[in-house]
Parts: sequence; C-alpha cells; structure tokens
Amino acid sequence: MRSLIGVAGCGRMGAPMLAALRAAGLPARGYDVVPSEMDHITDDIAVFCEDLETLITVVRDIDQTDAVLFGDQNFTAIPSLRRIILCSTLSPRYVRELRDRVPPHITLIDAPMSGAQIAAEQARLSFMLGGDSDDLSAAQPLFSAMGKHFHHMGAYGAGMQAKVLNNLLAASNTAMTRLVLDWADQSGLDEGKLLKLIHTSSGQNWLASGFDDIEFSRDGFAPDNTIGILVKDVASALDAAPEGADITLPNVIKTAIKNLKPRS
Repeated sequence: MRSLIGVAGCGRMGAPMLAALRAAGLPARGYDVVPSEMDHITDDIAVFCEDLETLITVVRDIDQTDAVLFGDQNFTAIPSLRRIILCSTLSPRYVRELRDRVPPHITLIDAPMSGAQIAAEQARLSFMLGGDSDDLSAAQPLFSAMGKHFHHMGAYGAGMQAKVLNNLLAASNTAMTRLVLDWADQSGLDEGKLLKLIHTSSGQNWLASGFDDIEFSRDGFAPDNTIGILVKDVASALDAAPEGADITLPNVIKTAIKNLKPRS
C-alpha cells in the first residue's frame, strides 16, 4: 500500500489517530522513535518517507517537533511532501514562525485536538483548525476520520492560539477539581456521589464529568506524563499572552499542576 499520509508520534494519541485514519480506508502509516510491533508503524525513516504527501505531527513538544521537521528526522526535506498538519499543542508564537522555516510549497495547517486518549480511541476528537479555507476543506476527510467536532478558528496559527487558551481552562479545572476532591476526602464525602453532583451543578467541568474515563485524571505530576503536558500547555499559553496581560493566575495554575500528587 502506498503511504500518502504519515503520523509522526504514535503514542497514546497518535496511535489511535492513525488507527482511525486506516479504519476510514485512508492510506496511512506511522512513525515513532520507539520500535513498534505493528507493521504499519515504523522507526525506519526511509520506509516512512516513501511517497509521503501529508505529514501529521503528534509529538510532545517544540523540541520533538523541531526534530521531526528539521532535525534528526528532517521530514520537511521529503521531495513528495506537500502538507503538514500540526496536531501537537505548541506555543502559537513558535507555530506562526514555522511558516518562514518550512519550504513555501508545503501547506501548513495547525490542528491541535482535544478530548484525551478516550476520544482519540473512539474517533471523536475536537479539532481547533487554523489555515487557508481551501486547505482546510481539502484536509477535512482526514479530520472527519479522526474526530467529531471541527472549529475553524481563522488563519494559520489561530487554531493553536485557541487550543492553548482552551487548555489553560482545562488546567485550571484539573487543578481545582483535584483540590476539591482532596478536601472532600478529608470531609468524608463519597467521591462518586460528589462527581455526580458536580456533573449536574454549577461546578460542572470536563475533568470532573469524565473523571472515570480520562486516563490521567488520578495521576500526579511527572515531566513525561499528561499532567506534565498540561504544565507545558500553560507555558505555551503564557508565551502567547497579550502584552501587559495579568499572568498571575496562569502562573498559580501552573504551580498547582506541578504540585499534584497521584490520587488513589
């Protein structure tokens, strides 16, 4: 099978996104630096690059994105490459600057997603899209294979700006929900009953409503886990904060997330 679509970064999000593309009948294969037993995921750069026209990046951060695009993997040098879709959550400033670093014949779309691993596995991700309207329309079959909700936020870079603002709220909800649950424990309240109450009351939020399904809801902070990613996402939002903005609360949230301990 010719590999026209490639997913770089086949971890907890990239692997199910790749599976969704293949389930939709789209010609796709994955690349990851960690060897995989799946024959459609390779750690061989030459194999991954063959006939590659669309690259979807789902790596962790700016350093890994740089490695994929320009460094160890250098996928922007693939002669057949015509489109890059950035699904990682990154600083909007960095994303906008990529336009001057990526060859002009390659279309750039920023398409960060939300929904956690459970939504990726069920092909119901929410995408925040930035790019030329014609480019977004041409890429829609890929997004439709992986997601259920598509928000066209504006020109290239607007999707990432929306994503970091969304994740700033997600981080604040995570920090406060976990604090509330810890206080509830000390008060003798039942966790399940309280979460059910929150879901139908004014404190409703994404983490509390999906607490039993979201894979990282009980995790403590570690640099290489999803709670660590939330800290990175808050930092990305701060990097794009308006000049003169009050960043006190976002910094408090970042500290609170970094101090999270595992919840049994």
